[in-house]
This record gives sequence, structure tokens and C-alpha cells, in this order.
Amino acid sequence: MEQSVAKKTVLLTGAAGFIGSHVLEHFFNKYPEYTFIVLDALTYAGDYRNIPKNIAASPNFRFVYGDVRNAKLVDTLVAQANIIIHFAAETHVTRSIHDDTVFFETDIIGTQRVAAAVVNHRDHIERFIHISTSEVYGTALQEKMNEDHPLIPQSPYAAAKAGADRLVMSYYITYKIPTVIVRPFNMFGPRQHLEKVIPRFVTSCVLGEPLTVHGTGDSKRDFTYVTDLARALDMIAHAPAEKVVGEIFNVGSSNAISVKDLAEIIPSTISKLNKPEIKFTSYAVNIGNRPGQVFRHESDSSKIERTLGWKPEISFEDGIERCVAWYLENEDWWRSKLWMRCVPIETEDGKIELH
Repeated sequence: MEQSVAKKTVLLTGAAGFIGSHVLEHFFNKYPEYTFIVLDALTYAGDYRNIPKNIAASPNFRFVYGDVRNAKLVDTLVAQANIIIHFAAETHVTRSIHDDTVFFETDIIGTQRVAAAVVNHRDHIERFIHISTSEVYGTALQEKMNEDHPLIPQSPYAAAKAGADRLVMSYYITYKIPTVIVRPFNMFGPRQHLEKVIPRFVTSCVLGEPLTVHGTGDSKRDFTYVTDLARALDMIAHAPAEKVVGEIFNVGSSNAISVKDLAEIIPSTISKLNKPEIKFTSYAVNIGNRPGQVFRHESDSSKIERTLGWKPEISFEDGIERCVAWYLENEDWWRSKLWMRCVPIETEDGKIELH
């Protein structure tokens, strides 16, 4: 017997991380009749504190501590779900250069475990949303990248995600499971790990450190506020199957900003938020380009706009104010993570640098 709307269960893998926790919060607030299961191994990037307390205390929520590579556990949880949103992955380019093995194990093998479980229980799975990444495209071959852009991954992380992306599509082609692949561009917002550029710059300002920039800082990224991605995933999860199943969607703002500009925007945003006690140190362009650096990265998100009517609602300026304010008000959350901001990697000329 098919479950009614009021009885749906959503399984989110990796939702103690940055993006997953925001998506969980969005769905929980919008669909109070749903049941939510989170599977997370709580690696360095996961933090149980990312799950809002009201959700953690709800009878409609269950947290399962476990590894997405555990086939038996994953199958047991997928058997209970109607909607699966698969976030669980290692996600940092620099860290993948430092130690790439775990990226391929988690991102590819973990994804295989989830896809295989969806095949086993496809009689009641309504939607399997795989969270890929725009990094699979590499540096843009044209001004803006649409879903047909070639996959040219330029780091071990991007290669692992490209492998997972194609693996999921192969399961759709072979088994016709209700798959949707989403390729978010650079997300930002509260609770993002300090290894990412925006929280790293904000915390460096608070600590009076220079804002270190890779190379010239001219490389550009398409930044989108995380709640806009949550809205997109909500639309995809609840759209008619014929509109989305088997499709790939970019989610981005189509507005690229250089890292060099970020290093000016963030200190000025802190000043705007009336934090004069924070003394800024001029940023220094004193770190070489990261190996595997993507230099131009801008989304063409017209497909999801045409299909579902999605557009970002939070402007970069509004989002950066919200984000900066959160880090200024939540030092207790990020100070214990300071040691993880930088990773030692070997550059192409054999030099060891902190990136």
C-alpha cells in the first residue's frame, strides 16, 4: 500500500554537515508531518551541533551514527524511506590533494551503496536526489556552464565526484530508479566549515590575521546562499516525476565573484555590521596557486528555472551579511575548528605550502 503524503520519510545522508543540515532544517519546518532520518559518520566536516535542537528533540527525527559505505546499514535505512537526498561525501579540493584515498572510498563506494539500496527498494522510493558538484566541470570552456558542459575534473575531489555522478546516472539508465542529479555551485552560509574561503576570511578578520589569497586572487566562483539550494531540492523532491527523473540540474546564482574581491567585501561587511573592535590586517597575496585550481566557474541555471521556476531569492549582498553576522555571533562553534582551516600540500614544483 502506497504511503500517504502525511507519512513520507526522508533519508538524508551526511546531513550533520553544512549543506545537509540546512536542507534538513528547511524540510523539517515545511513538512512537519514527515519523518526524517539522518545518517552521518561525523567526520571532521560533520558536527552534531549543526542539527537544530528542536529537530534533534523531535519524535519525527532520528539520527543514525554510521558510515555510508556500510552496505547493510544503508540498505536498512533506505528500506524505510520514500525520498533519499544523498549528501554524504568528502568535499574539499585541498584536502583531496593532501590525502585522496578517503575521497574515492566515500564519494564513489558510498554512493554505490546508496544507489544499490535504492534499486533494492525501488517499489516505494519516490525520489533519489544525488548531490554532485559543479567542480566536475573544471574550468569553464564558455562564459557560463550548463549541464551539457564536458566533465573535466581538475582535482582528486572533483574526479571522485565525477565518478559518483556518472555512477548514479548509470544506475538510472540500467534500473530506471527515480534519480535526479544536482550540481550545486559554490554554496555559502552559516555553519560552513572553516576550510572554505568565506568562513576562513571571516575568522581571519576576527583573529587579526592576513587574508591569504591563492595566486593573484582573480579566480572566480559562483556563490549561492545555502537556503536557495534547500528550496531547489524541495522543488525537485516534490515535482512530478516526468519533469525531473533522469535529469541533471545546475543550482547557482550565475554571478561569479573573484576571491580577490571577496577579500575586500568581507572586511567591509564586518565594519558595516558595527564591529569596529575588530582590527583588520591587510590581506596578502602570498600563497601560490593551488594545484588543480579552477579559474573560471559560473553557472547557467536556466534549466531548473525553465523546469521548476526556481531562481535564487537571496542576493549575494544579503547572504554575505547574514553569513558574516552568524560567524561573529557564534565563535564558540568555530574556535574549536581552527586547526582544520589549512592543509599542507605539495605544489607542482615540490614546495610544501599551507592551503
